[in-house]
Amino acid sequence: MNVVVTGSIAYDYLMTFPGHFKDHILPDQIGKLSVSFLVDSLRKQRGGCAPNVAYSLALLGEHPIVLATAGQDFADYRAWLDNHGVDTSAIVEVPDEFTSSFFVSTDCDSCQFASFYIGAMGHANELSFHDLKLPVDLAIISPNDPAAMCKYPCECKALGIPYIYDPSQQIIRLSGDDLREGMDGSKLLIVNEYEFEMIRNKTGLSENQVLCCVGALIITRASDGSTIWTDGERYDIPVVEPVRIADPTGVGDAYRAGVIKGMSMGLPWDVIGRMGSLAATYVLEQPGTQNHSYTWEEFVARYRENFGPLAGHV
Repeated sequence: MNVVVTGSIAYDYLMTFPGHFKDHILPDQIGKLSVSFLVDSLRKQRGGCAPNVAYSLALLGEHPIVLATAGQDFADYRAWLDNHGVDTSAIVEVPDEFTSSFFVSTDCDSCQFASFYIGAMGHANELSFHDLKLPVDLAIISPNDPAAMCKYPCECKALGIPYIYDPSQQIIRLSGDDLREGMDGSKLLIVNEYEFEMIRNKTGLSENQVLCCVGALIITRASDGSTIWTDGERYDIPVVEPVRIADPTGVGDAYRAGVIKGMSMGLPWDVIGRMGSLAATYVLEQPGTQNHSYTWEEFVARYRENFGPLAGHV
């Protein structure tokens, strides 16, 4: 399949706080929130939703195309992606801009505070699916410049491209009308449970009304697994227990990669969800979003250990 991945490209600055954020937030003073957390460590990593998804997709045997913008400091990152099986030909480097930056602090409960500097991502709206020189079988619209996230669903629908709608971190910046337009006609909507409630609040839609807009709905629930609704059926997907927990950053992006791989293989939804769950665990076990590694054969073997045979594989 020709899979196009849109979304942010960023450098991640990952910090760890040796405590619990909840112990330092006063609920009755939330309207005056002003806190500072002294962190123990800082790591700079390659990140951004689009390359995170694409990197795991490449590990799973796909050759995804990233449609996104980066800054003048992107050369080494591009080489990394090229060397790991990601097609970067549609990534445009913006002169005089720096690649976006993601700053996140994680506490002992894996709760996070994060900020995102837009940088070169602010030019993503200048890119277009119309400019791609190859047929597209599936696209994913991940968190990106809000204007681009409004533009891409319309283009996909006009071109007849099936797409996954993944507004997640940008729900705050998108209007209810924007979200309804993005969901309407999508092959799949994927968000976590808090984000789903934000969508319902901003759009005024009930759960059933959302289900009527989309081909399928996936709600991820961290350590409680995920749930898939489609064609009147519900599938509860368990997590794959990690060997260790290193860092939750990028886990959701890897889950999406596993889902896309399963969709590309035409597998049943319960299998698709389990592939997402396993792909997510690989990221959870390593610090950073692109430091995990496995072969397709290793992935299938671990799937078998947790869930039984993967369709088409003994």
